[in-house]
Amino acid sequence: MTDRPSDLTSSPKYQPRRGILSFRKFALMASVVAGLGVAGYGLAPNHRIDVFSTPAQAQVNTEVSKVQTPVGFADIVERVKPSVISVKVRIKEKTADMGDDMPFPPGSPMERFFRRFGGPDGMPPGLHRRGRHFMMGQGSGFFISPDGYAVTNNHVVEGADKVEVTTDAGKTYTAKVIGADPRTDLALIKVEGGSDFPYAKLSTGKARIGDWVLAVGNPFGLGGTVTAGIVSANGRDIGNGPYDDFIQIDAPVNKGNSGGPAFDMQGNVIGVNTAIYSPSGGSVGIAFSIPASTVQSVVQQLKDKGSVSRGWIGVQIQPVTKDIADSLGMKKAEGALVAEPQPNGPAAKAGIESGDVIKGVNGQPVKDARELARTIGGLAPGNSIKLDVLHKGENKTVNVTLAKMPNEKEAKAEFEHGDHDAGRPSDVARLGLTVAPAKSVAGAGKDGVVVTDVDPNGAAAERGFKEGDVILEVAGKSVANPGEVRDAIKSAQADNKHSVLMRIRSGGSLRFVAVPIAKG
Repeated sequence: MTDRPSDLTSSPKYQPRRGILSFRKFALMASVVAGLGVAGYGLAPNHRIDVFSTPAQAQVNTEVSKVQTPVGFADIVERVKPSVISVKVRIKEKTADMGDDMPFPPGSPMERFFRRFGGPDGMPPGLHRRGRHFMMGQGSGFFISPDGYAVTNNHVVEGADKVEVTTDAGKTYTAKVIGADPRTDLALIKVEGGSDFPYAKLSTGKARIGDWVLAVGNPFGLGGTVTAGIVSANGRDIGNGPYDDFIQIDAPVNKGNSGGPAFDMQGNVIGVNTAIYSPSGGSVGIAFSIPASTVQSVVQQLKDKGSVSRGWIGVQIQPVTKDIADSLGMKKAEGALVAEPQPNGPAAKAGIESGDVIKGVNGQPVKDARELARTIGGLAPGNSIKLDVLHKGENKTVNVTLAKMPNEKEAKAEFEHGDHDAGRPSDVARLGLTVAPAKSVAGAGKDGVVVTDVDPNGAAAERGFKEGDVILEVAGKSVANPGEVRDAIKSAQADNKHSVLMRIRSGGSLRFVAVPIAKG
């Protein structure tokens, strides 16, 4: 029976008793707290109270048992960890000498990436120099079949004359490189000496942002290391190339994790850990993994023929910005803008021109330029496809037969020396530019107008124009002098356009730029 405060204060005669009861309760509590071996109140010394077997404690135990135990990863780790391997390579000095000890050709996308995001020395994770004759590198990988096929990164094994792997059980085997794909930074190796290796399966689904993820690998040579995190983002472009479509995770990934798997909670591989963003060289919670869907398609080709063949239509493309969409009369900024079709390429033969916007492939919408590159690259050469194109304001469908992507797909623009006897610089005040006929400036070529001065406070400067850029077209019309530039701007204003689209040649490449224009 529980005393209520109102009952105890209803009559003065209960006041002293309440005080005695309160004191006794306090004294009993004090004896329990001060020492569990102290004899209880009014009990013989050999009758001690076991507070852990009291009804109150039994009730506490019952309530605690109802609380759900936090989910751990031990069961999953026990199942998938044996499939992960540590990869060690030896690279000859002739490879190491490329690009100041970098294992990539100077100027390559991977070389630029690791210069920016690599460790303090700019080297890829897990790679370090050993003496003057060779370098030793280390990374991670995982078996994808019981007969010894394993996946790792291209940058882990590129240029290696010797590859060794160590399994989770501690056994070391020699491996050979079956094939590699620098564009996606994936490699397939084959381990000799076994036919019953534990292997991992690639996920067939898409990782969701917020899903748990486990990274297993060989950071700093500490093989068999497991870290946990979540999927932070999908579709990340880290400037590695046109096929960038990375999964970003926050599971701690460090040097040596390259090539290792990222597992979901079903034990399937959702990605291959490839790079980290790290100003210090250590994990800061930003790592990038190649999606399993990309791994599946690339590895299959590497296994079948040792290389990857990609479809190619021969166009230089760029994103469609809001300003560009407005200048073209598009309601949404989507698709890929063709800056320049390659002469005699599949797109040029099909009638695609500069300024066209590719909006779909085989009836499926194309979100942006990167998605177009990945879609075309995922198709086999020789296939015939249908491109949905916006051409001079009209929608049309173009049939294109894919060619095989050449090894060197970027062609350098050629510059011609023109005459010096035509034209003078002239201001285009509405844009903050001073231009002159290109043929009047040495090295600018014979077509278009060359930018001779840029107002730092003008609209063109905000869009990245600089001296030496050559304007070839304005609003879809070729221009050869400042007057034609002004006429094209006036025409755009008359059409109530808020910006004008220019095709320019800058630094040897072609691109489109939408520049805002004022009315009046």
